[in-house]
Amino acid sequence: MNFLLFGTGDYYARYKKWFSKESVLALLDNSPEKQNTCIDGIPVVAPEQGIVFPYDAIVILSFYVKAMKKQLMDLEVPEEKIYHFYDLHKLLSCREFQWPVQYYGQAKYIINRADASQKKILLLSHDLTLGGPALALSHGARVLVEQGFSVVFASMIDGPLKERLLAEQIPVVVDYNLQIGTMEEIGWVKGFSLVICNTINYHVFLSKRDPSIPVLWWLHDSEFFYDGVERDLLSGLECGNMKIAAVGPIPRKVIKQFLPDIGVQNLLYGVADNMCSHPPSRNYLGEKRSGGRESISNRDTEGSAGLPVCFVTIGYIEARKGQDLLIEAVKLLPEEVRRKAVFYLVGQDTSMMALQIKAEIQKLPQVIMAGTIGREGIAEMLNQADVLICPSREDPMPTVAAEAMMNWVPCIMSDEAGTSDYIKDGVDGLIFRSEDVKDLAGKIAWAIHHREEVNNMGARARRIYENWFSMEVFEKNFLECLDSLVE
Repeated sequence: MNFLLFGTGDYYARYKKWFSKESVLALLDNSPEKQNTCIDGIPVVAPEQGIVFPYDAIVILSFYVKAMKKQLMDLEVPEEKIYHFYDLHKLLSCREFQWPVQYYGQAKYIINRADASQKKILLLSHDLTLGGPALALSHGARVLVEQGFSVVFASMIDGPLKERLLAEQIPVVVDYNLQIGTMEEIGWVKGFSLVICNTINYHVFLSKRDPSIPVLWWLHDSEFFYDGVERDLLSGLECGNMKIAAVGPIPRKVIKQFLPDIGVQNLLYGVADNMCSHPPSRNYLGEKRSGGRESISNRDTEGSAGLPVCFVTIGYIEARKGQDLLIEAVKLLPEEVRRKAVFYLVGQDTSMMALQIKAEIQKLPQVIMAGTIGREGIAEMLNQADVLICPSREDPMPTVAAEAMMNWVPCIMSDEAGTSDYIKDGVDGLIFRSEDVKDLAGKIAWAIHHREEVNNMGARARRIYENWFSMEVFEKNFLECLDSLVE
């Protein structure tokens, strides 16, 4: 078959291995900066230019499938020729295009071991990045190891989390075939006592399974990530001997749209406490540029210390995360109020939205784009912040919000972020109506004018972390969730 691949970002990198260069006529991308270039030796063109090629199928390699599919259909591409990466099992046979399985640590030994005296548990992650779902699942792996289970952690793709797991003697498997194969087709999974699947990415894998093997399916995903899911495939899942858990109300609501009769258990992730149960000594980030440092404990209320209130927003810069809404809210602040604050935007800053924001903030010196930083950088950023802003249009349960509250940092949270269900507005955080930039601007202004109360909010926010997101609470809930699946 001849393919056009629509998208050249992260999911192109994840799935390109399934296509030979000879079969890909062109890559389609809406970015003028990428058009008329080559990636991996393949020409990149605008969609309207690419569709003149003699293609058999166009595969969308992005989660923005709804908008991209509409764009193609507006160009009169037949719907039956449009596929999403979730549909690759229809185009490619896992058996025909088998990739070699990569085993690390004691993974192969555990998989092949016939001794049934120790229960073997497989944890399947959609990736090995240091993102929220993968980290949450790795915490589950540690809990199971401590409980004496024999554990293997596996992923569809490689990533930096692998080295962390191996350093803790947790075996790892990287198997690209998990991207398109079903449980029946992935032979090495058959000897486990329990399989734990993470995220909606595993719905194809679960579509053909051995119901004698118990499954926990732990969902972290908002509705956005279901746009490429085939409804009939998902609603037809065999749910016997399978438990579904969700990270809060947003993932639970979405899966119930597809499986209305299924029970869904609440299972929040845990965040390891690195604060030793006492508040941090904060230093305003901007002071580092001039060499000065001042602890928050030495600050007075508004104006007397002369230090701006430090707001931080962390996340990939895209429409779903709503950083554009934050910029509009900052613009609404009177200049004399805006001068009393600094706003750090942390996250991948080469997206289309990021480029637009870079242009807009030329006249907003209070807004600083920090780019992508590592886990240590995020910890340092939160250690310095006064307030975390989560302006998302939708966000199931942002891990960074729990990390902020662990750090005694209160959140200004969109009501479309799952964490808002655990915050009392005006008590231990602030909640604004999603996409209401005036409401968001008002919450920001309140925080600027009430610095002492913001500090008090931080102490109360810490209790949210302790009650809902601590590792102790997670371990208890995780084991209770598995109780009926592992005898």
